[in-house]
Amino acid sequence: MHQLGLRLAAALRPGDVVVLTGPLGAGKTTLTRGIGEGLGVRGPVTSPTFVLARTHPSLRGGAPLVHVDAYRLASAVELDDLDIDFPHSVVVVEWGAGMIDGLVDSRLDVTIERPALAGDDEDQPRVVRVEGFGARWSAGLPV
Repeated sequence: MHQLGLRLAAALRPGDVVVLTGPLGAGKTTLTRGIGEGLGVRGPVTSPTFVLARTHPSLRGGAPLVHVDAYRLASAVELDDLDIDFPHSVVVVEWGAGMIDGLVDSRLDVTIERPALAGDDEDQPRVVRVEGFGARWSAGLPV
């Protein structure tokens, strides 16, 4: 998941929104950590569950990474109330399916499935689907 995050980061730019969907332990935060590393932001990138959103400034003069955990949010209105600087940031929203649609014109949806296998969660294979929506991704996906 970390390596996928690095690959995604290479294609992301200010104004991009990535919505991550998957069960607990699927690797959403690990993917975001890879995006953060690829963007060269100040870390560590950890789950913002209790603060809802965490901004990681760029160490390279690029766009900051805004990492949002929408798990405890009830609606898009609550997400909008966080006053996120969508146009000037790369925004990654965990648990944001169905909440981001009216707030931005384009987004990448990343859906992670983790088969139920015995063993260390980090070593379990994942099935990842990446779908682009809106004009930003009409020419194709970054991975």
